[in-house]
Amino acid sequence: MSENKLISLLNQMTIDEKIAQLMQLATPFFKGAEDQGQITGPMADMRITDMIVQNSGSVLGASGAKEIMNIQRTHMEENRLGIPLLFMSDIVHGYKTIFPVPLAIGCSWDLKLAEKSAEMAAKEASVSGVHVTFAPMVDLVRDPRWGRVMESTGEDPFLNSEFARAFVRGFQGNELTTDVERVAACVKHFAAYGAPEGGRDYNTVDMSERELRENYLPAYQAALEEGCEMVMTAFNTVFGIPATGNKRLMRKMLREEMGFDGILISDWGAVKEMIPHGVAENEKEAAYKAITAGVDIEMMTSTYVNYLKELVEEKLVDESLIDEAVLRILQLKQKLGLFENPYRGANVELESEVVMSTTHREAARELAAKSSVLLKNENTLPLKREQKIALIGPFAENGDILGPWSWLGSKEDAATVKEGLLTKIKDSHLTVSKGCDTENITDAQLEEALKAAGEADVIVLALGEDSEMSGEAGCRANIQLPAAQLQLIEHLKSLDKPMAAVLFNGRPLDLHGVLDQTDAVLEAWYPGTEGGAAIADLLFGDVNPSGRLTMSFPYHVGQIPVYYNRFNTGRPKGVPDAQERYVSQYLDIPNDPLLPFGFGLSYTSFTYSEMKLSNETMTEEQSLDVSIQVTNDGPVAGEEVVQLYIRDHSGEVIRPVKELKDFKKISLEPGETADVSFTISEDQLRYHHSDLQYKSDSGTFTVYIGRNSKDVMEQTFKLEK
Repeated sequence: MSENKLISLLNQMTIDEKIAQLMQLATPFFKGAEDQGQITGPMADMRITDMIVQNSGSVLGASGAKEIMNIQRTHMEENRLGIPLLFMSDIVHGYKTIFPVPLAIGCSWDLKLAEKSAEMAAKEASVSGVHVTFAPMVDLVRDPRWGRVMESTGEDPFLNSEFARAFVRGFQGNELTTDVERVAACVKHFAAYGAPEGGRDYNTVDMSERELRENYLPAYQAALEEGCEMVMTAFNTVFGIPATGNKRLMRKMLREEMGFDGILISDWGAVKEMIPHGVAENEKEAAYKAITAGVDIEMMTSTYVNYLKELVEEKLVDESLIDEAVLRILQLKQKLGLFENPYRGANVELESEVVMSTTHREAARELAAKSSVLLKNENTLPLKREQKIALIGPFAENGDILGPWSWLGSKEDAATVKEGLLTKIKDSHLTVSKGCDTENITDAQLEEALKAAGEADVIVLALGEDSEMSGEAGCRANIQLPAAQLQLIEHLKSLDKPMAAVLFNGRPLDLHGVLDQTDAVLEAWYPGTEGGAAIADLLFGDVNPSGRLTMSFPYHVGQIPVYYNRFNTGRPKGVPDAQERYVSQYLDIPNDPLLPFGFGLSYTSFTYSEMKLSNETMTEEQSLDVSIQVTNDGPVAGEEVVQLYIRDHSGEVIRPVKELKDFKKISLEPGETADVSFTISEDQLRYHHSDLQYKSDSGTFTVYIGRNSKDVMEQTFKLEK
């Protein structure tokens, strides 16, 4: 269908039909849904009629080719103009085959594997009838108390931007119209949702516009440059106004400045939430503010269908605003080929072959292994197959390792740690004990754990957070492991046996009581469907750990927010002439995190040497090359993430102590040396000045290269303009 035909179709629509296109309802509202008919009460409360549903534009949360095709078939029979529905779902880190949570994927520093995981998720979703995924979530995060840090790729704007691009490429491919195995992506949550005060979900966000542009907007911009079809509004405030009704944020910054011309959708209920926010007196005012701000689709509240027509009749809203929103929706439906084939890629027969295929599970296993981060190892790992192993902890046989936003994933399908270990060793070499529940411990559990450990050569602990302790609304003020698990560690420590902890969690933790009490710690995050198998690969050395942290681990919750690219103060701690007391410091804990950004260990060791610059100066036209030699001087092959940081010593506004600007992941055999080279260009030295101009300054810079943000070599150069 051509653009002219879309406009012709728009012109045939009544005002009621147009407004209904702007409403997104959950699956049970629709005829043909398996749970249709259970929604009578909510329909009445929302003043939703059968006619509104019949004319609505999109569906939230449907799953399975059979159900989606039934809903679409019934809808097409009843919709006057034959306008198909868009089916949207939260396919965040997998459809049915669940990959590691995005924070873990970020720790792989592997853009190709990240893209591949999104491509496979799209393939499973599309064959099951889904058209749009509410992903990627690219919010920059600095506060691990916030439950949704698991949905981001970390604290660095550059790295988040690179992963945003990779996920969009994976989900959408090159041509949505012809490639029915891909889905449209929806980047979220615009904007700055990852910076709530106190790490409490849905809470106030208050920051300067310069900070917003410098650190929080780049990943959204990257997703849009990659062609992301949709944007979701954030729940939070920006510049004192809830994002969903923020005309400056949406019309000026997103549409005019960032060039976005696709669909803008609210998050669940966010339009109506402007009332408790205190910027709308009632639903009518909420509808007015959302439509004038440019929100095209209202998710799961009914202010548009109940009040937009009235606002048009009162000449408070021009019908052209509704027309532009409807046209965007029709354009995406056309781009997805829904007018020609309303069922698109949905295929009941093929669904059973594609979903949870061996190929997808193998990829999930590989990514889970590469996403895990070895945090400590004192001659304990890798395990030996002849050792007698006691596997102890609430996650020893627990399938709750998929993590939040894996709503179609099955805990029963997840490979547990026990199952993984039994693929490596005989049953007679493994003793399993729960030891404690996630948050409680009994004398009987402890007694059983001590007995199991007493008969073993080495103890493997499977510890962590239940998935409900993380994710949306999963915020925690205490980010240590629950006391019951720390108590379990303390008792087992008394046996004086080698002890390795495997952690399942969705946030950086305060690891006191773990890192200091065990001999090895493997951060597995929520590793997904093949988590247990991947962990066994790592524990026995069949795969060498290569993950590196993309969020700093705090020394104590009182430091938060703690992140590597911080600003200096006028009285920095640790400089040669610093006073003992009157410096920026805590009296009772260090300033630095427990584990820095970029940190991760390996079963081998890497040495950095011979750092060289091609010149001591660079210009706007002439870039600078920097190289370093990296040698694997350990016993086994391994992968190293070589990280490049830059510091601007004197800016027009204060500049971070260092910023990640590039990285390369290399693989080296024992004894092998690689020359790793980077090119630094003037655009990498730009930043937002006080007047918000984005440019660089002449002056002195330091370039750092190393294995993490702390352990680096350095050279100085000048930019001349």
